[in-house]
Amino acid sequence: MSGISKIVHVDLDAFYASVEQRDNSCYRDKPLVVGGLPQERGVVVAASYQARKFGIHSAMPSYQALQKYPNLIFVPPRFEVYRSISKQIHAIFKRYTDLVEPVALDEAYLDVTQNKLGLPYATTIAKQIKAEILAETGLTASAGVSQNKFLAKMASGMNKPNGLTAILPEQAPAFVAALPIEKFHGIGQVTASKMHNLGIHTGFDLKRYSEDDLVRYFGKVGRFYYLIARGEDNRIVEPNRKRKSIGAETSFTKDLNDLQAILLELETIAQTVQHRLESYQALGRTITLKVKFADYQQITRSRTVTDAIGEAKAISQVAKELLATISLQGRSVRLSGISLSNLDYPQKPRPIQLCLFESGV
Repeated sequence: MSGISKIVHVDLDAFYASVEQRDNSCYRDKPLVVGGLPQERGVVVAASYQARKFGIHSAMPSYQALQKYPNLIFVPPRFEVYRSISKQIHAIFKRYTDLVEPVALDEAYLDVTQNKLGLPYATTIAKQIKAEILAETGLTASAGVSQNKFLAKMASGMNKPNGLTAILPEQAPAFVAALPIEKFHGIGQVTASKMHNLGIHTGFDLKRYSEDDLVRYFGKVGRFYYLIARGEDNRIVEPNRKRKSIGAETSFTKDLNDLQAILLELETIAQTVQHRLESYQALGRTITLKVKFADYQQITRSRTVTDAIGEAKAISQVAKELLATISLQGRSVRLSGISLSNLDYPQKPRPIQLCLFESGV
């Protein structure tokens, strides 16, 4: 990979759930979720690999997770612990390069083209980082190595858990061409469905469309789709990049036309947003609601409040008020999302009012 960028993407395996299994031997090798209790209308923040085998995943309402596996263990999130471990892991990254771009507590991009140890191969660095994370935290991580962020991200997800995959420049065209469009990082369920309607099922299909066509169908993000269809990604690793917004959205398995059902979904989404804000110790002043209808028309509404908020109850209340400004008569909703921007990062951790949790049900 000489002469080109060497990017490593590191992603901890089921991070929150793995920490809980590491710290409590009773949880090891068992289906477990970090999140709120079903009877308290909680939401899954993270799921262990044992739980994922039953179709349980993050952002799923806890009652649905329990239906999939009745003996599921529920554990409350401990964000202060996750943040502390994340600092340990980032200290490991900094042994190799200062060009580290955090994506989340459990995920980061590293540019190791010029690294502190003068190692010639990015795969060697990725292997050593994985070994040091395991030795110092007892946790496993998966890593992807390639020439840009998109390919490194795709590589890290190929052999989870505890995987290490490299996509060499000469391998990139064939890899992208064969990749199902649903697997592309940056292409969600709704966009994938729209692409299917256009006859796009793989990277090969996506590459057949011109940049102008993709922009016409998908807006500005169409330019990104055009590039990644060719295995190209011009984004650099930005060590000082700050998040501009934190949010969550849900594509419904069945379009919703019942107001109460939509309101309940907003409450679940708001809980997911709260947990993500807590992981970053952030609050937000601008709340944005996104609604996408069955015909793919998308409407957003925003409101800026005087005092920054982060609790699910306050977030969902504003989202519901914003929803009331959108006419739903005779229309079905296929996706809804809430995001907070204009973020604040208080110096001292704010008190978090958590639900009363139990270690099991």
